[in-house]
Amino acid sequence: QVQLVESGGGLVQAGGSLRLSCAASGRTFSRNAMGWFRQAPGKEREFVAAISRSGSNTDYADSVKGRFTISRDNAKNTVYLQMNSLKPEDTAIYYCATRNTAYITSTREYDYWGQGTQVTVSS
Repeated sequence: QVQLVESGGGLVQAGGSLRLSCAASGRTFSRNAMGWFRQAPGKEREFVAAISRSGSNTDYADSVKGRFTISRDNAKNTVYLQMNSLKPEDTAIYYCATRNTAYITSTREYDYWGQGTQVTVSS
């Protein structure tokens, strides 16, 4: 079993920045791809970013490219999402996820999910 705990969400003005963290339990973290997803009220959960187990491969949704950066620290069992130039449309609950493979995907084919952290961007 893997447990994921997100933190770092909050209220920020448009144009501001936040850094989300996701701490993972378990010894398989360094072997697993990680992803960030988000879900806004009344909308489906959507892909935001993903990173391979080594960190050498990343993928981003078009809506966040150039503004968000995913990274990981395998020594700390933690994945991060640095969010810059935030927009009101980035408001959502952000979820961390992991899958039992080294390869990233933008689909929801992840094996474990965190409880989410709220990000609210005011205009």
